[in-house]
Amino acid sequence: PMKKRTRSRELALQFLYQLDLRGADFLDEAKAFLRDEESDKGTREFALHLIRGTSEHLSSIDELIRSVAQNWDIERMAVIDRNVLRIAIFELLWSQEVPAPVVIDEAVELAKAYSTERSGSFVNGILGALVEEHSSPAPNDRGMAGIVGDGLEIVESALLERLEENAE
Repeated sequence: PMKKRTRSRELALQFLYQLDLRGADFLDEAKAFLRDEESDKGTREFALHLIRGTSEHLSSIDELIRSVAQNWDIERMAVIDRNVLRIAIFELLWSQEVPAPVVIDEAVELAKAYSTERSGSFVNGILGALVEEHSSPAPNDRGMAGIVGDGLEIVESALLERLEENAE
């Protein structure tokens, strides 16, 4: 049987895919969608956490994707790939419940299962580049979570630095 978190990510992906196509108003339908699709409460709750968190931080997440995927216009990315990346980045930077290698592995598997043959390596490449960019040796070595304890501020300062570098 599929692990609960894997199932949650799958549900989050299905919902975010629809949200992407139907617009922000559709976010209100998340709970009803999950109730229809999944009987396990814990699985639904984690999926909702992913959906809400990803939606809440969408503009910062998309900025980050743009910063690493230089040759890729996010609007032209496959909708599945874009949303797999968004969920994974939310998990890496804001959720921090799951170790980075697991998050990346799960994202790659999701992309391979739902998108094209090349999507797995595409997702892996972007997330790998992102993790590398945001990892300096952390004193307590909790991986991404240790480094990105302050989440948004660190992400934003990293983005500002990039923007300044690009402007020079």
